[in-house]
Amino acid sequence: MDNSTLFSQSISLKDLGIENAKIQYQLSPEELHDITIKTGQGIESSTGALAVNTGEYTGRSPQDRFIVRDAITEDKVWWGKVNIPFEPAAFEKLYNKVTAYLSNKEVFVRDAYVCSDPNYRLNVRVVTETPWANLFCYNMFLRPEASELETFTPEWTVLCVPSFMADPAVDGTRQSNFAILDFTKKVALIGGTGYTGEMKKGIFSALNFILPVDKNTLPMHCSANVGKNGDTAIFFGLSGTGKTTLSADPERKLIGDDEHGWTNENTVFNFEGGCYAKVINLTEENEPDIFRAIKKGAILENVVFKEGTNEVDFEDVSITQNTRVSYPISHIDNIQPGSIGNNPKNIFFLTADSFGILPPISKLTPGQAAYHFISGYTAKVAGTEAGVTEPQPNFSACFGAPFMPLHPTKYAEMLSKKMKDANVTVWLINTGWTGGAYGVGSRMKLKYTRAMITAALNGELDNVAFENHKVFGIAKPQFCPNVPSEILNPRNTWEDKDLYDQKAIELAQKFKENFAKFEEFANPEILAGAPVA
Repeated sequence: MDNSTLFSQSISLKDLGIENAKIQYQLSPEELHDITIKTGQGIESSTGALAVNTGEYTGRSPQDRFIVRDAITEDKVWWGKVNIPFEPAAFEKLYNKVTAYLSNKEVFVRDAYVCSDPNYRLNVRVVTETPWANLFCYNMFLRPEASELETFTPEWTVLCVPSFMADPAVDGTRQSNFAILDFTKKVALIGGTGYTGEMKKGIFSALNFILPVDKNTLPMHCSANVGKNGDTAIFFGLSGTGKTTLSADPERKLIGDDEHGWTNENTVFNFEGGCYAKVINLTEENEPDIFRAIKKGAILENVVFKEGTNEVDFEDVSITQNTRVSYPISHIDNIQPGSIGNNPKNIFFLTADSFGILPPISKLTPGQAAYHFISGYTAKVAGTEAGVTEPQPNFSACFGAPFMPLHPTKYAEMLSKKMKDANVTVWLINTGWTGGAYGVGSRMKLKYTRAMITAALNGELDNVAFENHKVFGIAKPQFCPNVPSEILNPRNTWEDKDLYDQKAIELAQKFKENFAKFEEFANPEILAGAPVA
Protein backbone atom coordinates (compact mmCIF):
# COMPACT_ATOMS: atom_id res chain seq x y z
CA MET A 1 0.00 0.00 0.00
CA ASP A 2 1.34 3.44 -0.94
CA ASN A 3 1.01 5.38 2.32
CA SER A 4 2.28 8.59 0.72
CA THR A 5 -0.68 8.64 -1.67
CA LEU A 6 -3.23 7.45 0.87
CA PHE A 7 -2.45 9.96 3.61
CA SER A 8 -0.75 12.99 2.04
CA GLN A 9 -3.93 15.06 1.98
CA SER A 10 -4.82 14.46 5.64
CA ILE A 11 -1.51 15.40 7.23
CA SER A 12 -0.95 18.92 8.45
CA LEU A 13 2.01 20.42 10.28
CA LYS A 14 0.23 23.62 11.32
CA ASP A 15 0.06 22.40 14.90
CA LEU A 16 3.87 22.39 14.85
CA GLY A 17 3.99 25.92 13.45
CA ILE A 18 5.02 24.79 9.95
CA GLU A 19 2.85 26.54 7.35
CA ASN A 20 2.30 25.73 3.67
CA ALA A 21 4.95 23.05 3.50
CA LYS A 22 5.06 20.58 0.64
CA ILE A 23 4.65 17.44 2.72
CA GLN A 24 6.13 14.16 1.51
CA TYR A 25 4.41 11.82 3.96
CA GLN A 26 5.33 8.26 4.75
CA LEU A 27 7.25 7.66 1.54
CA SER A 28 8.50 4.14 0.95
CA PRO A 29 12.20 3.27 1.33
CA GLU A 30 12.42 2.89 -2.45
CA GLU A 31 10.97 6.36 -3.04
CA LEU A 32 13.31 7.98 -0.52
CA HIS A 33 16.27 6.11 -1.98
CA ASP A 34 15.42 7.27 -5.50
CA ILE A 35 14.78 10.91 -4.52
CA THR A 36 18.12 11.05 -2.74
CA ILE A 37 19.95 9.86 -5.84
CA LYS A 38 17.89 12.01 -8.24
CA THR A 39 18.64 15.16 -6.24
CA GLY A 40 22.36 14.38 -6.04
CA GLN A 41 22.35 13.83 -2.28
CA GLY A 42 23.58 10.24 -2.44
CA ILE A 43 25.02 7.45 -4.58
CA GLU A 44 23.94 3.83 -4.87
CA SER A 45 26.75 1.49 -3.87
CA SER A 46 27.58 -1.79 -5.59
CA THR A 47 25.42 -3.70 -3.07
CA GLY A 48 22.37 -1.50 -3.68
CA ALA A 49 22.74 0.41 -0.40
CA LEU A 50 22.49 4.20 -0.45
CA ALA A 51 25.70 6.06 0.39
CA VAL A 52 25.45 9.61 1.77
CA ASN A 53 27.75 12.19 3.30
CA THR A 54 26.46 13.84 6.47
CA GLY A 55 28.55 16.97 5.96
CA GLU A 56 30.65 18.74 8.57
CA TYR A 57 29.46 16.51 11.40
CA THR A 58 30.20 12.80 11.07
CA GLY A 59 29.34 12.03 14.69
CA ARG A 60 27.45 13.43 17.63
CA SER A 61 28.43 16.78 19.14
CA PRO A 62 28.06 16.23 22.92
CA GLN A 63 28.84 19.83 23.87
CA ASP A 64 25.95 21.02 21.72
CA ARG A 65 23.33 18.72 23.22
CA PHE A 66 20.94 20.44 25.64
CA ILE A 67 17.89 19.71 27.79
CA VAL A 68 15.31 22.39 28.52
CA ARG A 69 15.32 23.04 32.27
CA ASP A 70 11.69 23.37 33.33
CA ALA A 71 9.25 22.08 35.94
CA ILE A 72 9.54 18.51 34.65
CA THR A 73 13.33 18.33 34.53
CA GLU A 74 14.53 20.85 37.15
CA ASP A 75 14.81 18.45 40.10
CA LYS A 76 15.34 15.19 38.23
CA VAL A 77 18.02 15.73 35.57
CA TRP A 78 21.69 15.39 36.58
CA TRP A 79 22.79 18.79 35.29
CA GLY A 80 26.41 19.34 34.28
CA LYS A 81 28.75 18.83 31.34
CA VAL A 82 26.65 15.95 29.99
CA ASN A 83 23.17 17.37 30.53
CA ILE A 84 23.53 21.04 29.69
CA PRO A 85 20.53 23.22 30.62
CA PHE A 86 18.66 25.35 28.07
CA GLU A 87 16.16 28.01 29.06
CA PRO A 88 12.50 27.47 28.05
CA ALA A 89 12.13 30.97 26.61
CA ALA A 90 15.26 30.54 24.48
CA PHE A 91 13.98 27.18 23.24
CA GLU A 92 10.61 28.67 22.31
CA LYS A 93 12.25 31.39 20.22
CA LEU A 94 14.63 28.96 18.50
CA TYR A 95 11.83 26.48 17.85
CA ASN A 96 9.73 29.20 16.22
CA LYS A 97 12.66 30.22 14.01
CA VAL A 98 13.15 26.62 12.87
CA THR A 99 9.47 26.04 12.08
CA ALA A 100 9.28 29.35 10.22
CA TYR A 101 12.36 28.27 8.28
CA LEU A 102 10.62 25.04 7.26
CA SER A 103 7.41 26.76 6.22
CA ASN A 104 6.84 26.87 2.45
CA LYS A 105 9.55 24.24 1.93
CA GLU A 106 9.47 20.58 0.96
CA VAL A 107 9.69 18.38 4.06
CA PHE A 108 9.67 14.63 4.60
CA VAL A 109 7.38 13.42 7.36
CA ARG A 110 7.30 9.98 8.95
CA ASP A 111 5.07 8.57 11.65
CA ALA A 112 6.77 5.80 13.60
CA TYR A 113 7.08 4.51 17.12
CA VAL A 114 9.68 3.24 19.56
CA CYS A 115 9.60 0.38 22.11
CA SER A 116 8.64 -3.02 20.71
CA ASP A 117 6.70 -3.93 23.87
CA PRO A 118 3.19 -2.54 23.24
CA ASN A 119 2.87 -1.63 26.92
CA TYR A 120 5.66 0.92 26.49
CA ARG A 121 5.07 2.10 22.92
CA LEU A 122 5.78 5.78 22.23
CA ASN A 123 4.51 7.33 18.98
CA VAL A 124 6.92 9.70 17.22
CA ARG A 125 6.44 12.05 14.26
CA VAL A 126 9.67 12.87 12.43
CA VAL A 127 10.02 15.92 10.18
CA THR A 128 13.23 15.95 8.14
CA GLU A 129 14.71 18.28 5.58
CA THR A 130 16.33 15.51 3.53
CA PRO A 131 14.90 12.28 2.13
CA TRP A 132 17.81 10.16 3.37
CA ALA A 133 17.33 11.33 6.97
CA ASN A 134 13.72 10.18 6.64
CA LEU A 135 14.92 6.83 5.31
CA PHE A 136 17.22 6.56 8.33
CA CYS A 137 14.19 6.96 10.60
CA TYR A 138 12.30 4.33 8.61
CA ASN A 139 15.17 1.96 9.30
CA MET A 140 15.81 2.83 12.93
CA PHE A 141 12.35 3.39 14.39
CA LEU A 142 9.51 0.89 14.45
CA ARG A 143 7.09 0.91 11.54
CA PRO A 144 3.31 1.15 12.05
CA GLU A 145 0.94 -0.82 9.87
CA ALA A 146 -0.91 1.21 7.24
CA SER A 147 -4.17 0.74 9.15
CA GLU A 148 -2.60 2.23 12.29
CA LEU A 149 -1.72 5.45 10.48
CA GLU A 150 -5.38 6.36 10.08
CA THR A 151 -5.65 7.01 13.83
CA PHE A 152 -2.00 7.72 14.58
CA THR A 153 -1.44 10.36 17.26
CA PRO A 154 2.19 11.42 17.78
CA GLU A 155 3.35 11.97 21.35
CA TRP A 156 6.89 13.18 20.54
CA THR A 157 8.17 15.13 17.56
CA VAL A 158 11.62 15.16 15.98
CA LEU A 159 12.56 18.15 13.80
CA CYS A 160 15.83 17.67 11.91
CA VAL A 161 17.00 20.65 9.85
CA PRO A 162 20.71 20.43 8.93
CA SER A 163 20.74 23.61 6.85
CA PHE A 164 19.39 25.79 9.66
CA MET A 165 22.30 27.43 11.47
CA ALA A 166 21.75 28.94 14.89
CA ASP A 167 23.23 32.28 15.88
CA PRO A 168 24.86 31.59 19.26
CA ALA A 169 24.79 35.23 20.30
CA VAL A 170 21.02 35.35 19.75
CA ASP A 171 19.82 31.77 20.18
CA GLY A 172 21.70 30.67 23.31
CA THR A 173 23.53 27.79 21.65
CA ARG A 174 27.28 27.19 21.84
CA GLN A 175 27.71 27.28 18.08
CA SER A 176 25.59 26.94 14.95
CA ASN A 177 24.63 23.27 15.48
CA PHE A 178 22.38 22.02 18.28
CA ALA A 179 20.33 19.07 19.55
CA ILE A 180 17.82 20.04 22.23
CA LEU A 181 15.23 18.01 24.16
CA ASP A 182 12.13 19.69 25.59
CA PHE A 183 10.16 17.32 27.83
CA THR A 184 7.24 19.74 28.20
CA LYS A 185 6.73 20.30 24.46
CA LYS A 186 7.92 16.71 23.80
CA VAL A 187 10.20 17.84 21.00
CA ALA A 188 13.70 16.87 19.88
CA LEU A 189 14.98 19.90 17.94
CA ILE A 190 18.06 19.34 15.77
CA GLY A 191 19.77 21.85 13.52
CA GLY A 192 23.09 22.63 11.86
CA THR A 193 24.14 18.97 11.64
CA GLY A 194 23.33 16.22 9.16
CA TYR A 195 24.57 13.40 11.38
CA THR A 196 21.55 11.09 11.56
CA GLY A 197 22.55 9.59 14.91
CA GLU A 198 21.39 12.80 16.62
CA MET A 199 17.77 11.84 15.85
CA LYS A 200 18.11 8.31 17.15
CA LYS A 201 20.00 9.37 20.27
CA GLY A 202 17.58 12.21 20.92
CA ILE A 203 14.64 9.84 21.27
CA PHE A 204 16.82 7.35 23.17
CA SER A 205 17.77 10.09 25.65
CA ALA A 206 14.10 10.97 26.09
CA LEU A 207 13.29 7.33 26.89
CA ASN A 208 16.17 7.24 29.38
CA PHE A 209 14.24 9.85 31.34
CA ILE A 210 10.68 8.70 30.71
CA LEU A 211 11.06 4.97 31.43
CA PRO A 212 12.67 5.09 34.90
CA VAL A 213 10.74 8.17 36.06
CA ASP A 214 7.28 7.29 34.75
CA LYS A 215 7.39 3.52 34.11
CA ASN A 216 9.87 2.16 36.69
CA THR A 217 11.62 0.45 33.78
CA LEU A 218 15.39 0.37 33.25
CA PRO A 219 16.59 1.79 29.92
CA MET A 220 19.91 0.34 28.73
CA HIS A 221 22.52 1.25 26.12
CA CYS A 222 23.12 -2.35 25.15
CA SER A 223 22.59 -5.04 22.55
CA ALA A 224 20.67 -8.23 23.31
CA ASN A 225 20.08 -11.68 21.86
CA VAL A 226 18.30 -14.92 22.71
CA GLY A 227 19.56 -18.51 22.69
CA LYS A 228 17.75 -21.61 21.48
CA ASN A 229 16.55 -22.31 25.02
CA GLY A 230 15.10 -18.82 25.41
CA ASP A 231 17.99 -17.48 27.51
CA THR A 232 18.57 -13.76 26.99
CA ALA A 233 22.03 -12.17 27.00
CA ILE A 234 22.76 -8.45 27.24
CA PHE A 235 25.90 -6.68 25.97
CA PHE A 236 26.78 -3.25 27.35
CA GLY A 237 29.60 -1.32 25.72
CA LEU A 238 30.72 1.97 24.27
CA SER A 239 31.32 2.52 20.57
CA GLY A 240 34.07 0.31 19.19
CA THR A 241 33.93 -2.36 21.89
CA GLY A 242 31.98 -4.92 19.83
CA LYS A 243 28.43 -4.45 21.08
CA THR A 244 26.85 -4.85 17.64
CA THR A 245 29.35 -7.41 16.36
CA LEU A 246 29.13 -9.79 19.34
CA SER A 247 25.33 -9.73 19.59
CA ALA A 248 25.06 -10.74 15.91
CA ASP A 249 25.61 -14.42 16.66
CA PRO A 250 24.49 -17.02 14.08
CA GLU A 251 23.58 -19.37 16.94
CA ARG A 252 21.34 -16.83 18.70
CA LYS A 253 18.42 -14.62 17.68
CA LEU A 254 19.03 -10.86 17.75
CA ILE A 255 16.65 -8.71 19.83
CA GLY A 256 18.47 -5.50 18.99
CA ASP A 257 21.92 -3.97 18.77
CA ASP A 258 21.82 -0.75 20.81
CA GLU A 259 18.89 0.30 22.99
CA HIS A 260 16.63 -1.75 25.26
CA GLY A 261 14.31 -1.61 28.24
CA TRP A 262 14.18 -4.13 31.12
CA THR A 263 10.70 -4.23 32.62
CA ASN A 264 9.22 -5.31 35.94
CA GLU A 265 7.30 -7.92 33.94
CA ASN A 266 10.65 -9.70 33.45
CA THR A 267 11.05 -8.87 29.77
CA VAL A 268 13.73 -7.13 27.72
CA PHE A 269 12.48 -5.19 24.70
CA ASN A 270 14.16 -3.35 21.84
CA PHE A 271 13.55 0.38 21.48
CA GLU A 272 14.27 0.30 17.76
CA GLY A 273 13.38 -1.28 14.46
CA GLY A 274 16.86 -1.36 13.00
CA CYS A 275 20.61 -1.40 13.55
CA TYR A 276 23.23 1.35 13.29
CA ALA A 277 26.61 -0.33 12.99
CA LYS A 278 30.14 0.94 12.56
CA VAL A 279 31.67 -0.36 9.33
CA ILE A 280 35.32 0.57 9.76
CA ASN A 281 37.41 -2.40 8.56
CA LEU A 282 34.23 -4.43 8.02
CA THR A 283 34.74 -7.87 6.43
CA GLU A 284 32.30 -10.63 5.59
CA GLU A 285 34.52 -13.16 7.36
CA ASN A 286 34.52 -11.36 10.73
CA GLU A 287 31.02 -9.84 10.69
CA PRO A 288 28.93 -11.74 8.13
CA ASP A 289 25.50 -10.60 9.37
CA ILE A 290 26.35 -6.90 9.21
CA PHE A 291 28.21 -7.26 5.91
CA ARG A 292 25.25 -9.00 4.26
CA ALA A 293 22.78 -6.47 5.66
CA ILE A 294 24.31 -3.72 3.49
CA LYS A 295 21.88 -3.99 0.59
CA LYS A 296 19.02 -2.00 -0.93
CA GLY A 297 17.28 -0.13 1.87
CA ALA A 298 20.43 0.32 3.96
CA ILE A 299 22.19 3.69 4.27
CA LEU A 300 25.97 3.97 4.38
CA GLU A 301 27.30 7.14 5.98
CA ASN A 302 30.59 8.87 5.13
CA VAL A 303 32.19 5.88 3.43
CA VAL A 304 34.65 6.12 0.54
CA PHE A 305 34.45 4.12 -2.69
CA LYS A 306 37.37 2.33 -4.24
CA GLU A 307 38.75 4.50 -7.02
CA GLY A 308 36.71 4.41 -10.19
CA THR A 309 33.97 2.19 -8.68
CA ASN A 310 30.94 2.32 -6.41
CA GLU A 311 32.37 -0.45 -4.23
CA VAL A 312 32.95 0.64 -0.63
CA ASP A 313 36.49 0.63 0.75
CA PHE A 314 35.76 -0.15 4.39
CA GLU A 315 39.38 0.50 5.35
CA ASP A 316 39.32 4.08 4.07
CA VAL A 317 38.79 6.47 6.98
CA SER A 318 39.72 9.65 5.12
CA ILE A 319 36.32 11.20 5.93
CA THR A 320 35.94 9.73 9.43
CA GLN A 321 36.66 6.66 11.52
CA ASN A 322 32.97 6.72 12.43
CA THR A 323 31.77 5.23 9.13
CA ARG A 324 28.36 3.63 9.67
CA VAL A 325 25.45 1.78 8.15
CA SER A 326 21.80 1.79 9.19
CA TYR A 327 19.40 -0.92 8.10
CA PRO A 328 16.04 -2.34 9.23
CA ILE A 329 16.45 -5.28 11.57
CA SER A 330 14.75 -7.46 8.95
CA HIS A 331 18.03 -7.32 6.98
CA ILE A 332 19.38 -9.72 9.63
CA ASP A 333 18.20 -13.28 9.05
CA ASN A 334 18.34 -14.49 12.64
CA ILE A 335 16.10 -12.12 14.60
CA GLN A 336 13.88 -12.60 17.62
CA PRO A 337 10.17 -12.34 16.71
CA GLY A 338 8.64 -9.26 18.29
CA SER A 339 12.08 -8.05 19.47
CA ILE A 340 11.29 -9.09 23.05
CA GLY A 341 13.09 -11.56 25.33
CA ASN A 342 12.81 -12.86 28.88
CA ASN A 343 14.94 -11.88 31.89
CA PRO A 344 18.65 -12.13 31.00
CA LYS A 345 20.76 -14.99 32.34
CA ASN A 346 24.08 -13.37 31.45
CA ILE A 347 25.21 -9.75 31.12
CA PHE A 348 28.46 -8.80 29.41
CA PHE A 349 30.27 -5.50 29.98
CA LEU A 350 32.47 -4.89 26.94
CA THR A 351 35.63 -2.78 27.06
CA ALA A 352 38.34 -2.24 24.47
CA ASP A 353 41.21 -1.78 26.94
CA SER A 354 44.03 -0.40 24.79
CA PHE A 355 46.36 -0.54 27.82
CA GLY A 356 46.26 -4.36 27.67
CA ILE A 357 45.63 -4.67 31.42
CA LEU A 358 42.18 -6.19 31.95
CA PRO A 359 41.63 -9.94 31.46
CA PRO A 360 39.85 -11.00 28.26
CA ILE A 361 37.05 -12.45 30.42
CA SER A 362 36.32 -12.19 34.14
CA LYS A 363 33.36 -12.76 36.42
CA LEU A 364 32.08 -9.86 38.56
CA THR A 365 30.45 -9.81 41.98
CA PRO A 366 27.27 -7.68 42.28
CA GLY A 367 29.29 -4.86 43.82
CA GLN A 368 31.91 -5.03 41.09
CA ALA A 369 29.19 -5.12 38.46
CA ALA A 370 27.63 -1.92 39.80
CA TYR A 371 31.05 -0.27 40.10
CA HIS A 372 32.05 -1.11 36.53
CA PHE A 373 28.60 -0.16 35.23
CA ILE A 374 28.87 3.29 36.77
CA SER A 375 32.46 3.58 35.53
CA GLY A 376 31.66 2.55 31.94
CA TYR A 377 35.31 2.10 30.98
CA THR A 378 36.97 1.71 27.63
CA ALA A 379 40.11 3.32 26.19
CA LYS A 380 40.83 5.48 23.18
CA VAL A 381 43.70 4.45 20.96
CA ALA A 382 46.23 6.74 19.32
CA GLY A 383 44.94 8.45 16.21
CA THR A 384 41.22 8.18 16.95
CA GLU A 385 41.03 11.86 17.92
CA ALA A 386 43.22 14.88 17.28
CA GLY A 387 45.92 15.05 19.94
CA VAL A 388 45.56 11.44 21.08
CA THR A 389 49.07 10.00 20.68
CA GLU A 390 48.89 7.19 23.25
CA PRO A 391 46.13 5.15 24.91
CA GLN A 392 43.77 7.21 27.06
CA PRO A 393 41.12 5.93 29.47
CA ASN A 394 37.56 6.83 28.55
CA PHE A 395 34.89 6.59 31.23
CA SER A 396 31.22 6.98 30.27
CA ALA A 397 28.81 6.23 33.10
CA CYS A 398 26.35 3.40 32.45
CA PHE A 399 28.17 2.79 29.14
CA GLY A 400 26.23 5.71 27.70
CA ALA A 401 26.64 8.91 29.75
CA PRO A 402 25.82 11.27 26.86
CA PHE A 403 22.30 9.82 26.73
CA MET A 404 21.55 9.52 30.46
CA PRO A 405 19.54 12.47 31.87
CA LEU A 406 19.35 11.06 35.43
CA HIS A 407 22.19 10.54 37.88
CA PRO A 408 24.17 7.38 36.95
CA THR A 409 23.58 5.80 40.36
CA LYS A 410 19.83 5.80 39.65
CA TYR A 411 20.39 3.47 36.69
CA ALA A 412 23.03 1.45 38.59
CA GLU A 413 20.71 0.82 41.53
CA MET A 414 17.93 -0.30 39.20
CA LEU A 415 20.32 -2.61 37.36
CA SER A 416 21.72 -4.07 40.61
CA LYS A 417 18.26 -4.88 41.90
CA LYS A 418 17.20 -6.51 38.64
CA MET A 419 20.43 -8.53 38.42
CA LYS A 420 19.93 -9.89 41.93
CA ASP A 421 16.23 -10.61 41.44
CA ALA A 422 16.95 -12.47 38.18
CA ASN A 423 20.13 -14.16 39.49
CA VAL A 424 22.14 -12.87 36.53
CA THR A 425 25.83 -13.65 36.01
CA VAL A 426 27.85 -10.59 34.99
CA TRP A 427 31.03 -10.82 32.94
CA LEU A 428 33.64 -8.22 32.02
CA ILE A 429 34.97 -8.81 28.49
CA ASN A 430 38.10 -7.08 27.22
CA THR A 431 37.94 -6.91 23.43
CA GLY A 432 41.03 -4.69 23.42
CA TRP A 433 44.72 -5.44 23.61
CA THR A 434 46.80 -8.34 24.88
CA GLY A 435 50.56 -8.75 25.20
CA GLY A 436 51.05 -5.05 25.86
CA ALA A 437 49.40 -1.73 25.20
CA TYR A 438 48.32 -0.44 21.80
CA GLY A 439 51.43 -0.15 19.62
CA VAL A 440 53.18 -3.04 21.41
CA GLY A 441 50.60 -5.77 21.91
CA SER A 442 47.89 -6.94 19.54
CA ARG A 443 44.09 -6.75 19.47
CA MET A 444 42.34 -9.73 21.02
CA LYS A 445 41.26 -12.08 18.24
CA LEU A 446 37.53 -11.94 17.60
CA LYS A 447 37.32 -15.74 17.44
CA TYR A 448 38.70 -15.97 21.00
CA THR A 449 36.25 -13.36 22.29
CA ARG A 450 33.38 -15.22 20.65
CA ALA A 451 34.61 -18.50 22.16
CA MET A 452 34.75 -16.99 25.66
CA ILE A 453 31.25 -15.55 25.38
CA THR A 454 29.92 -18.84 24.00
CA ALA A 455 31.52 -20.74 26.90
CA ALA A 456 29.92 -18.36 29.41
CA LEU A 457 26.51 -18.65 27.75
CA ASN A 458 26.68 -22.45 27.60
CA GLY A 459 27.66 -22.80 31.27
CA GLU A 460 31.08 -24.19 30.38
CA LEU A 461 32.77 -21.84 32.88
CA ASP A 462 30.51 -22.79 35.79
CA ASN A 463 32.86 -25.41 37.18
CA VAL A 464 36.32 -24.16 36.19
CA ALA A 465 38.82 -22.67 38.66
CA PHE A 466 38.96 -18.88 38.96
CA GLU A 467 41.72 -16.63 40.29
CA ASN A 468 41.25 -13.03 41.42
CA HIS A 469 43.20 -10.32 39.64
CA LYS A 470 45.70 -8.88 42.13
CA VAL A 471 44.92 -5.26 41.24
CA PHE A 472 41.27 -5.21 40.13
CA GLY A 473 40.02 -8.13 42.26
CA ILE A 474 37.92 -9.56 39.42
CA ALA A 475 37.80 -13.35 38.94
CA LYS A 476 39.70 -14.74 35.93
CA PRO A 477 38.91 -18.27 34.69
CA GLN A 478 42.00 -20.44 34.42
CA PHE A 479 40.54 -22.45 31.56
CA CYS A 480 38.15 -21.71 28.70
CA PRO A 481 37.29 -24.04 25.82
CA ASN A 482 38.82 -23.11 22.46
CA VAL A 483 40.94 -20.32 23.99
CA PRO A 484 44.69 -20.58 24.73
CA SER A 485 44.99 -20.64 28.52
CA GLU A 486 48.01 -18.32 28.50
CA ILE A 487 45.94 -15.35 27.30
CA LEU A 488 43.39 -15.65 30.12
CA ASN A 489 45.86 -13.99 32.50
CA PRO A 490 46.95 -10.75 30.79
CA ARG A 491 50.12 -10.52 32.90
CA ASN A 492 51.37 -13.73 31.30
CA THR A 493 51.15 -12.16 27.84
CA TRP A 494 53.46 -9.27 28.69
CA GLU A 495 57.18 -9.69 28.14
CA ASP A 496 57.93 -7.25 30.98
CA LYS A 497 55.88 -8.48 33.95
CA ASP A 498 57.01 -5.66 36.24
CA LEU A 499 55.87 -3.10 33.69
CA TYR A 500 52.48 -4.82 33.54
CA ASP A 501 52.15 -4.55 37.34
CA GLN A 502 53.05 -0.87 37.21
CA LYS A 503 50.58 -0.09 34.43
CA ALA A 504 47.82 -2.11 36.12
CA ILE A 505 48.16 0.00 39.27
CA GLU A 506 48.17 3.18 37.18
CA LEU A 507 44.96 2.15 35.42
CA ALA A 508 43.33 1.22 38.74
CA GLN A 509 44.16 4.70 40.00
CA LYS A 510 42.42 6.19 36.94
CA PHE A 511 39.31 4.17 37.87
CA LYS A 512 39.40 5.52 41.41
CA GLU A 513 39.93 9.10 40.28
CA ASN A 514 36.99 8.85 37.91
CA PHE A 515 34.73 7.25 40.54
CA ALA A 516 35.44 9.94 43.13
CA LYS A 517 32.55 12.06 41.83
CA PHE A 518 30.12 9.18 42.45
CA GLU A 519 31.33 8.05 45.89
CA GLU A 520 28.92 10.10 47.99
CA PHE A 521 25.98 8.58 46.07
CA ALA A 522 27.21 4.96 46.11
CA ASN A 523 26.31 2.37 48.75
CA PRO A 524 28.94 0.22 50.56
CA GLU A 525 28.47 -2.75 48.22
CA ILE A 526 29.24 -0.61 45.17
CA LEU A 527 32.24 0.97 46.85
CA ALA A 528 33.56 -2.51 47.64
CA GLY A 529 33.64 -3.24 43.91
CA ALA A 530 36.56 -0.86 43.35
CA PRO A 531 40.07 -2.10 42.43
CA VAL A 532 41.80 -3.61 45.45
CA ALA A 533 45.27 -2.13 44.79
